[in-house]
Order: sequence, then structure tokens, then C-alpha cells
Amino acid sequence: MRAIANLALAALLLGGAATWAQENRDLQFLTNHTDYRRLREQLSEYTLKRAFAQLDARQASVAAWTAEDARARKAQFREKFIRALGGFPEKTPLNARVTGAIEHPEYRIEKIVFESQPRFFVTANLYIPKKGKGPFPAILFPLGHEDGAKSHDTWQQILVTFARKGYVCLAWDPLGQGERVQIFDADLGGSKAPPSTTEHTILGTQTLLAGDPLARYTIWDGIRALDYLVSRPEVDPKRIGCTGNSGGGTHTAYLSALDDRIQVAAPSCFITSWRRILLSIGPQDAEQCVPPFLGDGLDHADFIYAFAPKPYMMLSAIQDFFSITGARETYAEAKRVYGLLGAPDKIAMTEADDGHGYSKPRRLASYKWFDKWLKGIDETTVEEPVVPRREEELWVTKTGQVVPELHSETVFSLNRARVHQFRHGMATPEQVRRLIGYERMEGIPVVKPFGVLQRDGYRIEKLTYLSEPGIEVPALLYVPDSATQKHPAVVYVHSDGKSAEPGDLESMVKQGLVVLSIDARGFGETRDRSAADSASWSRYFGDYGNAMTSMLEGKTLTGGRAVDISRAVDLLSSRPEVNPQQIFGAARKFGGVAMLHAAALDSRIKRLALEETLESYESVVDHRLSRGVLEHIVPGALRYYDFPALVQMMGTRPVVIVDAVDPMGIEVPANQVAKTYPTATVLKRYADSTAAALYGFTKP
Repeated sequence: MRAIANLALAALLLGGAATWAQENRDLQFLTNHTDYRRLREQLSEYTLKRAFAQLDARQASVAAWTAEDARARKAQFREKFIRALGGFPEKTPLNARVTGAIEHPEYRIEKIVFESQPRFFVTANLYIPKKGKGPFPAILFPLGHEDGAKSHDTWQQILVTFARKGYVCLAWDPLGQGERVQIFDADLGGSKAPPSTTEHTILGTQTLLAGDPLARYTIWDGIRALDYLVSRPEVDPKRIGCTGNSGGGTHTAYLSALDDRIQVAAPSCFITSWRRILLSIGPQDAEQCVPPFLGDGLDHADFIYAFAPKPYMMLSAIQDFFSITGARETYAEAKRVYGLLGAPDKIAMTEADDGHGYSKPRRLASYKWFDKWLKGIDETTVEEPVVPRREEELWVTKTGQVVPELHSETVFSLNRARVHQFRHGMATPEQVRRLIGYERMEGIPVVKPFGVLQRDGYRIEKLTYLSEPGIEVPALLYVPDSATQKHPAVVYVHSDGKSAEPGDLESMVKQGLVVLSIDARGFGETRDRSAADSASWSRYFGDYGNAMTSMLEGKTLTGGRAVDISRAVDLLSSRPEVNPQQIFGAARKFGGVAMLHAAALDSRIKRLALEETLESYESVVDHRLSRGVLEHIVPGALRYYDFPALVQMMGTRPVVIVDAVDPMGIEVPANQVAKTYPTATVLKRYADSTAAALYGFTKP
């Protein structure tokens, strides 16, 4: 009998699973549709097309340059790039000190700590030659993301070799690496969010809200490192070179483009082109992305033009994940521009048939390049025997971390203080439109039907509508059977997709509301495949590729989704069952960010309900960690507005906020939310609550 009972239970469960699976197929109606096999690529194809149009326009402009145009590019680049960085802090005392030294017969390694900003400590190693007579030429050596930061074996090999050759060299720990972990956890003895690129991008999410890419901090560390380097009596300040690999190549490009004290540059494994990046690996971590770089008409070659016509060598790897094709294309363009400037011998490229890293072929080319231009010699024999020192031997601090030992400021603390200086409640609707890139078409969108599902008391129309060229939005339209008169209607957006909470949708339609549940771009069936995987990067940052590409273009996913919502209002307004004067907005989870922006800018949305939505942008900069937030931010928003300002922009239109959450998705106490939103109705959902009851969207 027990066996029979178990079989019966299994059959019941299997039957329930089959019913659920069929329901899911019914509501996710485009997933396996022949005509929509690339639906999940729709958003990336759209963002790429826009990026390529910007890059094409730039390329056409550069192709028509004269020598005068090429000379003018430096000032143009610096103005745009520094503005995009949010400007730089003021220069304050470095308060540099030497905490120890390692002696070698041929060189000395000094352990240096300085403050790039007040109490923002930078740990560095200075390599000083013991042979020859100074002042010596010097190498500024920014680092990449490799393990060990300044103690990485290959870095020691390069730095020691340069010192033996008569160069003073300075290498410093980047943010989140070596002795400078920013989100430090005492129990872990390291970062709460490893690896360093993850920590960088969590910090970058916060700094972008202030209008500052993370590169503002990393570049400033480099500029102040150069300030320290040229202050040393052993250094000839007129003979400064800069080189580094990967992230160090990035910062070689940045620093050389921005600081005239650098006379010779050789970035390794970085320079390629944005077109090839977008076609291959996509945007990299936060400090390598400076919005709106593409919208400003810039590309990798512009780093070179801001340095031209001084000596510049691109060090590239044929097997690198930074596209060699892009590197070659950029070199060809730069070679022509250097020719216009009368300096074709000062631009060079070295390729090695190997992978990412500062490998021996690139190292040898680098030594020779700097010898030629900083020493005026052609030395062909270079010895590189180095016994790397342990990381602890090169520590500047006693414990190996500046945050707990020196009570250092962090990017988090500096950015939070910066944001709190802004008066972010005074934005106009036009400023919000500009910041999010909100541009919508007029008129009724083109609609395609995909069948009807009949339910008890209502029907579900499966359809898509064209939000704008390249963006087709799947949607479910819930219509009461009693729709013989015009009904109030709701645009519903859930970041998990249009069918994520069918009970909520049913509760509203059974109250006599017409409900249009949509997969705004990047949600539901239009979710990019790379953002839907289980990788830790996706869990932290969501659809990073499309979000960052949009920001580089001067747009945002939030703005695009707000457009999708307004186009949904256009669709509802055209339906005979809908009263266009009673269209409401409801959203759950991250769908609330776009919905709030849409409601602030579109007065046709008469009431608003947000559930489990991020409490505010300011909460992101007030919490050390966040998850899934990056794709929903608006760069520079907190210079102008936050969510409460958007609610105020809605005037007397009612707003209901249910179970707001912090940047980690944890519910915020209702009394705290009520203080943030004094004009809104703040509620909590209980087990027996329904959306219809909570949201207040009742039929009059």
C-alpha cells in the first residue's frame, strides 16, 4: 500500500510539474519561437550597432585630419577625458616616508608610503641603482591585476633589470591589491569581494553614481606617484618613461596621455580598439571604462594622440585576449597621424606570438625603446637573472594592509563624503532625460499578436510591440472578460520577467484592471545570455556588458527601459478596453528603478507602486557591497537627483512603496523608508497580501 501511495504522490507531483512547465511555455511564448531565436541577443546587437555608428563617425573624422587637426587632438582629448573622470582632486601634501629598505650590491629597494589624497595611503617600492652617476632616468611602472601586486615575480624581474641598467623605478600597489585591499575583511584577511576586478567594479558602481569612474582614483594615484618619483634627487625629471602590462598598460596609456612629464611610453597588452573589444571580450572592469568615452568620439588611438609626437611603443601579444587585430588597426591609424606630425620614427609596435603578459620579447623591446629615447644608446645585450623576493619582504606596512593598520581612507569613504557634498534634489525633468538618455518615439507602437490564453474570468493576449527600431518588447496583456467599458490599466515590470509573479497579475485583472506585463529590454525573454548565467560576475553586476557599453555610448539601460515603459503606455492608450486617463505603473525588484524614472518623466502614469525595489541610489554609496545594481545605475545621478527627487517630480500623483530593499537585496525597515519618502505610502507585504490590495489600483 505504501508503494502505491508513493506512486500516486509521484504522479501528482509530476502532473503538477508538467502543468507548471506548460504554463511557463505558454507565458514565455517567444523562447522557442522560430522567428525569435536571437531574441536574447537583441539588446547586445542594438547596443553594438549604436557603438559602431559612433566609432564609424570618429573613424571618418580621423581619416580627414590635417596636421593641424592632429595637433589639436591632445587638448580636445584631455578636456573630454578629464571631464568624464569628474575632474581631479586638489594636490595635497604627499607626506611620503620610507619605512624600510632592502640592500643589494647593484641596487636598493626602498619601501615607500605616501598619501595620494589626505589619509589615502599608497604603498610603493622604489628601485634605485647603485652603479653609475645620477641623476638617472626613471620608469613609472603602473601595475596590472596579477597576483602579488608590486611583488609579482615578473614585475620584480623588470624592475630589477631596469635598476641594473641605470633607471630609478617606482611601482605601487593598485586599488584592491597588495597592501591596498579596499573592502577589507579581518576574518578573511583580505577582500570581502575577491578578486581585485570584482572589488574594483563594486567600487566603480559607487563612484559612477557620483559622476566619477573608478579611473579617477587610480589615475590620481599614478599622478601622485609621479610627483613623488620626480621629487627624488636621484631622478632626472626630464627623462621619465612609463610602462606597464594589462591594467598597467591601461594606466600607462592614461597617465602618458594626461601628464606631460612622461617623455616615453610603452603600454603592454592593452592598446587595441573599442570595436574589437566589443566584438570579443566586451568592456572590462571598472577602471578600464570611462563613460561616455565612445559618445565623446574617442577610441584607444586617442591615448596615443594625446601623447604625440613623443616616442610611443605598443607592446602586443598575438594570442592576447586584447585583440591583435584591433592593435594592428590602431597602430596603422596612429602611424599615419605620427606621419602627419613629422615623427614617423617615434611610433612603433612590437608583436610576440604568445599570450597576455609582459613576456620576454616585449620586455626586451621595452628596454631597448627606453634606452634609445631616454639614454640615446642602442644596447642589445640584456641580462635578466632575478631571484624574486617574497611578498612579505616588500611590504611597506607591518601587517601588509593599510586599511586596518593605518586606518586608511578608502574609495568607499572618499566617494561617500564626495556624494554627501552634492545637493542631489534639484534636478529638472530635462536633466533627468539627458542623464538617462531617454528619447522615445511618438505614436502607437507596432504590435504583433502571438495568440490568446483563456483563463477564468479573463484572457491573456500574447504580443510584442516595437519600442524603437531594434527593440521589440514581449508582453502579456491581461484583459477582464467584463471589459465592455473602459477600465483602468497597469503597466507592470518585474526584473525577473513578465510572468514572474502570475498571482499578482491575476489579482489585479480580477479587480477589473487591464494589465500589460512587459519584458523591458534585458528582462525576461530578452535577457542577454551572458547576464543570465551563474558566474559570480553576473551575480554581482548583472548585464554588465550591455550596461557598460550603453554608458560608454552616453546612454543607460535604465533610460532605455523607461522608454519601453512609456511605449507600453502608448500601447495601452490605444486599446478600446482602457481608459487612457487611468494608466498606472507597478514594478517589482529592479524593474522599479526604470519604472520610477519613467513615471517621473511621463505624466500619463497616474499612480505608482514599487515593490522590493532598491531604496535609493544613495544607499548604494552608503553600503560597502552591492549585488546586481550596476546595470541599473545612471552615471552622475547623485550630482543631480535621487529616487526621492523623482517621487517629488511626480507631484500629487500617489506613490506606494512596498518592502524596499538595500543594495544587497535585504529588506529595509518601513520606518526608515518612510523617512526617505515622506510623501509616499510605505507598506509591508504579508503572506496573505495581494498586489491588488497593496497597490491601491482599484476600479472606481
